[in-house]
Amino acid sequence: MMRGEGPGALAELAEQVRPVSLAGDQGLPLLGAFEPLVPGAGLRRGSTVGVDALPGVTGATSLALALAAGASQNGSWVAAVGLGSLGLVAAAELGVALERLVLVADPGRDRGEGERTGWPSVVAALVDGFDVVLVGAEAGARLRAADGRRLGARVRERGTVLVGVGAELPGERSPLRLTVAAASWSGLGEGWGHLRGRRVTVEATGRGGAARARQAELWLPAPAGGVELVEPIAEPIPLRRTSTPGRAS
Repeated sequence: MMRGEGPGALAELAEQVRPVSLAGDQGLPLLGAFEPLVPGAGLRRGSTVGVDALPGVTGATSLALALAAGASQNGSWVAAVGLGSLGLVAAAELGVALERLVLVADPGRDRGEGERTGWPSVVAALVDGFDVVLVGAEAGARLRAADGRRLGARVRERGTVLVGVGAELPGERSPLRLTVAAASWSGLGEGWGHLRGRRVTVEATGRGGAARARQAELWLPAPAGGVELVEPIAEPIPLRRTSTPGRAS
C-alpha cells in the first residue's frame, strides 16, 4: 500500500507489477456471487466499468472493491485513486488481498486545489501497470472529457480494467454498469446489537453482452465476511388436509 507518491514513483511501481499477460488474454476472475450479474462471470480486459448507487443509497465503494476482490485473490494488482474514505479493514473483509492493493492520495490536494495536471498522468501510470484501477468520483471530476477518452484508449491498449466509482470516466460510456439500488444492514435490534452484514440489491445494465438488464441480491459483506449471493427463500408447501375414516371431511 502506498499513499501520496508522485507520478514518477507510480510509474516505477507500475513497471514492477506490470502484468505479463496481453490485452487479448482471458478476462479477470470474479467472485462467484457476481455470476448472475456479469456475463461470462469475468471482467473483460481492456474495458471500463461504471459502479454507482441510487441517491440516498450507500455501497458503491464496497461493490467496486468486491468486483476487484476475485482478481486480487488470483494474483492481480489493484490500485485505488481518489477514494480517500476507503477502509482497509472493509476491503479485507470483502476479500481484497491487501498485499496487492495500492492506495493513491489526491495529487490535486497535494499540489494545490484546482490543479488538474497531476490527475491524467497519475491515472495513466496506474493503467499502464495494474490489472484493475478504481477511480473515485472526485478523481473523475478532475478529468476533462479529452483526458477520459485518452485514458479509455489506454485502458483498451493495456488490457486493464478501469472501474469508475460513483461516476463513469468522462467522455467514455462503460459497456457494463452496476448500480446499488437498495441496501440494508442486519444485526441491529431495538437499540442493541452490532452491524453484521449488509444486504444490497444490485442492478446491471450495459451494452453488447451486458445489454440485458439483470438484478441480484448480495451480502456485501456477508455476516461471516466475504461476498455472497442472497439465497432465495423457498415458498412453503401448503399442507393438504386429509379426512379421518368414519368422520365427515
